[in-house]
Amino acid sequence: MHGYVTKSAAGFRLFSGPIRLLIADDHEIVRTGLRHILSKQPLFEIVGEAATGEEAIALARHHRPDVVLLDIIMPRLNGIEATRILRSTMPQLRIIILTSYEDAFHVEQALRAGAHGYLTKSMKPEELVEAILACTAGEQVFSPAIVAFIQDIEIRSLSPEQPLVRITPQEGRILQLIAEGLTSKEIASRLGISSRTVETHRAHLMEKLRARNVAALVRFALLNADYLSRLSSEAQ
Repeated sequence: MHGYVTKSAAGFRLFSGPIRLLIADDHEIVRTGLRHILSKQPLFEIVGEAATGEEAIALARHHRPDVVLLDIIMPRLNGIEATRILRSTMPQLRIIILTSYEDAFHVEQALRAGAHGYLTKSMKPEELVEAILACTAGEQVFSPAIVAFIQDIEIRSLSPEQPLVRITPQEGRILQLIAEGLTSKEIASRLGISSRTVETHRAHLMEKLRARNVAALVRFALLNADYLSRLSSEAQ
């Protein structure tokens, strides 16, 4: 059994030469490792390496790769937003998220942004190679660790136009303030509500986002700043 899971092929592409890859990760040691693994494969050609989301987009537009391997957390533009931009401007490009995050809301965001796969950095080198080949053949590829999240997303059958989760405008405003580092007492003072009400909203947010701690809430807030900003304006 493969160390990744594929889903329904969307059609095969024929390549007259090597499959052109772009690697995007803000850690040089990760890029070096990926280059070392993938450059050994005669089927692959690494056409560029990016350390930021903005650089990934610029290099993709310049080199026109077949596949981009994208980390999620990168400076100046995260991998989720980079995926959205690349999918809207280069629809033929195959995008695989390669990350250390194994949680539901990152998986859901990646799929909504248009990623064709979500792989974790714990996978074996040979599994990564096979996953890239499957992706270029039209498959969606996922690490086994996040398959349960995929099934959950499919059960809910949410369309790309819907919000990632059903957060109320007030919850969105509170989540923004949590991400800014404010305490419950400070948030209560800012919004003119009680600290107990803030704590109740915080508990609801953690349940909805399946977040285990405040750090997870902050990550969600940073990755969904535009969405939360729209919600916040509704609350005012």
